[in-house]
Amino acid sequence: MSSFLFYYFLLPLAFLFTLKFFLQNKKFKKVPPGPPSLPIIGNLHQLRKPLHQAFHRISQRYGQIISLWFGSRLVVVVSSPSAVQECFTKNDIVLANRPRFLVGEYISYNCTTVVFAPYGDHWRNLRRITAIEVLSTHRLNKFSEMRRDEMKRLVQKLAQDSHKEFAKVEMKSRFSEMTFNTIMRMISGKRYWGDDCEVEDVEKARKFRQMIKDLVPLGGANNPADFLPILRWFDFAHLESRLKSFAKRIDGFLQGLIDEHRNANQRANTMIDHLLSLQESQPEYYTDQIIKGLILVMLLAGTDTSAVTLEWAMSSLLNNPHVLEKAKKEIDTYIGQERLIDEPDISKLPYLQRIVSETLRLHPAAPLLVPHEASDDCTIAGYNVPRGTMVLINAWAIHRDPQVWSDPTCFKPERFEKEGEANKLIPFGLGRRACPGSGLAQRTVGLTLGLLIQCFDWKRASKEKIDMREGGGITMPKIIPLEAMCRARHPIIDGLFS
Repeated sequence: MSSFLFYYFLLPLAFLFTLKFFLQNKKFKKVPPGPPSLPIIGNLHQLRKPLHQAFHRISQRYGQIISLWFGSRLVVVVSSPSAVQECFTKNDIVLANRPRFLVGEYISYNCTTVVFAPYGDHWRNLRRITAIEVLSTHRLNKFSEMRRDEMKRLVQKLAQDSHKEFAKVEMKSRFSEMTFNTIMRMISGKRYWGDDCEVEDVEKARKFRQMIKDLVPLGGANNPADFLPILRWFDFAHLESRLKSFAKRIDGFLQGLIDEHRNANQRANTMIDHLLSLQESQPEYYTDQIIKGLILVMLLAGTDTSAVTLEWAMSSLLNNPHVLEKAKKEIDTYIGQERLIDEPDISKLPYLQRIVSETLRLHPAAPLLVPHEASDDCTIAGYNVPRGTMVLINAWAIHRDPQVWSDPTCFKPERFEKEGEANKLIPFGLGRRACPGSGLAQRTVGLTLGLLIQCFDWKRASKEKIDMREGGGITMPKIIPLEAMCRARHPIIDGLFS
């Protein structure tokens, strides 16, 4: 009987396992090199946050294109500028998919938002709506006064704290308040943060802000439960239960916003009102769920990223006072102190633009961009990348590649005086899935930074340089929030209060 079982059951089973092993080896033949992995967990035990730095350390040993195993999921990390160009030219369509993450399933309406949606007709429709109806130059221009007003409020609050002498100010929360209110005013026409909050239920607004803040670190390839299904059996770190709770509360809040505008007596100059007017003529394209998804993406992608970039920019300027002085001289020369700098002025201030470019080079807000997934077998730099592989682009490492940049770790805006240097930057990604909000981000960062330089004198809070250590998450926060000394400049500040 035992012999019968061996021949008729165990041998076929052993054959199947051998066949599966053979096919897997064939499928994963000639993939990029990488460190040895462990059963079940793969290389997850070797990764420390921030991930972009961990990947960079591994690539220094194994090369600029490496393979890692996140559980049973193959991940290819690309840190080569030439290979990145290949990814988004020859392989652009193949790599236009997104991996499915728990955040996408629960928060992004089962991966149907423009960030998480798989490549196809639905995504193309979302991209069209985003490019034409939400973030086009025409739409951004219609919201320019809202952005300017929020930046002016930031300047006024700083001036109240430092009107006569240098005062220590904490900048992280101020930048977050400004960018969050800017996006919310574009979306709904109301401020949701600060002493002059314009919503009736202030506590509800505070909870919503906190939810958005808590969600940002959960994005990207940061959650072990996305790669080890066994962790979902016992809800590792309560991630799934937290995401379910977030999803219910966020959806309720966003639906309330839409209903409020739908029931208003007249349409206003807001993103929701514009989309609702389009819903009346094209209800199949502009469903409530589509509108909620667009709002959510605007909040998640448009607030923390700009705030983080501004914090890195000011930190870099304080550590390089000669750069700050040069930028101030440029603004005083071309704009003066009789009026505040405005968006159209940015194009006349090349050194300010180079400061923004250098900040995005050294401190890209999304150092690994947004993950891609191969929808079919392809090759990158001669290596096989099987279908289903997750592909991560280490923009942080590419922006610090000594073969591409001289003095790569130094803050030198002058490097962008050379024509074409800015084309080497990839802070907003490349190809079909590049960030559609790059125009809004650059307007926000450029004008805010210009106003801060024009309106205040700045210096470090101590003799020591600003701590530039990086934290983890899909964005790249400073570990220690920026504190600085500022003093209002006259007469430009006096004009704000007159």
